[in-house]
Amino acid sequence: MKLIDLRSDTITKPTSEMREAMAKAEVGDDVFSEDPTVNRLQEMAAAKMRKEAGLFVASGTMGNLIAVLANCQRGDEVIMGDLGHTFLFEGGGISALGGIFPHILRNQADGSIKIDDIDSAIRPDDIHHPISRMLILENTHNRCGGVVLSEAYTKNAADVCHKHNLTFHLDGARIFNAAAVLGVEAGVLADPADSVTFCLSKGLCAPVGSVLCGSTEFIKRARRIRKMLGGGMRQAGVLAAAGIVALEKMTLRLAEDHQRAKQLAQNLSAISGIRFDQGMPQTNMVFVSLDESIRLSAEQFLAKLSDRGIKIGKVGERRFRIVTHYWISDEDIKSVVEAFREILKD
Repeated sequence: MKLIDLRSDTITKPTSEMREAMAKAEVGDDVFSEDPTVNRLQEMAAAKMRKEAGLFVASGTMGNLIAVLANCQRGDEVIMGDLGHTFLFEGGGISALGGIFPHILRNQADGSIKIDDIDSAIRPDDIHHPISRMLILENTHNRCGGVVLSEAYTKNAADVCHKHNLTFHLDGARIFNAAAVLGVEAGVLADPADSVTFCLSKGLCAPVGSVLCGSTEFIKRARRIRKMLGGGMRQAGVLAAAGIVALEKMTLRLAEDHQRAKQLAQNLSAISGIRFDQGMPQTNMVFVSLDESIRLSAEQFLAKLSDRGIKIGKVGERRFRIVTHYWISDEDIKSVVEAFREILKD
C-alpha cells in the first residue's frame, strides 16, 4: 500500500537532482566561511530576498530565534501574533534562551495583525515597561490557514515599526508560496522587513535548513549567535547544494501544490459532514473540520484514514490540516477524497 502523507510539507524528501548535487558538492569549513557551496546558497538567498547577506541555519525555528537574539536584550519585548509560529511552536526559545518577553496581539482571519493594534502595543519610554524592540509577522500564515500577507500590508507594518525605531522580522517559512499566489517575486514581499527567514526543507524539498537574510551587519551578529547555539556547521555544502536546487527549480512549481489543494478542498466540500471554517485554501494547506453530525472522534477518523494509507494532521478537537507538496499527485488527491467519502458514509 502506498503511503499518502499529507501531515505537512516538511515530510518532503530530496529530489534525484538534489541528491546528485549533494554528492558532487564542493565543500569547505563553513564556520570559517570557507564552504563555497554554502556561500553560494547564502548569496543566492540574499539576492532573492533583496537583502545584503544571508546565513544558512539548521531550521526556521533557529533562524527566527537568531533574529530575535541579534536584536533584543534581556527584558525587551517582541510583538507577535497569538497564532504565530514563534509564539506557538518554537519552544518558548526567545524567553528561555534570551529572557525576551512576547507581547501577543490577536491575529485576524487573514493572518494579519491590525496596524492600529501594532501601533498601540508599542510601549512608551517608561522604566515601568519592557522596551518594545521588534515585530514578527508570518507569511504565509500557517495557523490562519496558509493565508498570504500582501505587499501593501507588509509595507504598512514596516512603516509603523520604523516610525517607532522597531526592527521588523518576517517569518517567511513559506514565502515562496505567498509569492506564487500573488504573482510577484518573493523579494517584493520580504523587502519591507529588516530580516527574513525562509525554509528550504518544506515545500522546496531540501532535506535540511533555512536561510536567514538581512543587512551585512545583522548577519555578522547572527553568525556569532548561530555558533553560540551550536549551529556552526562544517562541510555543510552537501546540504546547501540541495538548497540551491530548491531555489533554482522548486520555487517555480509551487502553484501545482496550490492547485491540488484547491481541487482537494472543492471535492471534499461536496461530502456531507465536512466543514471549512477557514474557507477555501489560498496556498497548499487545507483545513477541514468534522461536523457534529459525524460521530467519529478525531482519533477514530485518523485511524480509519491510516488503515487506507493516508496521514493528515490533527490541529484541534475535530479539526485537521492537510498539506499538499511535491510528492503528492493528482491520483493521490483522488484517493484521499474517496477515502473521506467511504469513511463518512459508514
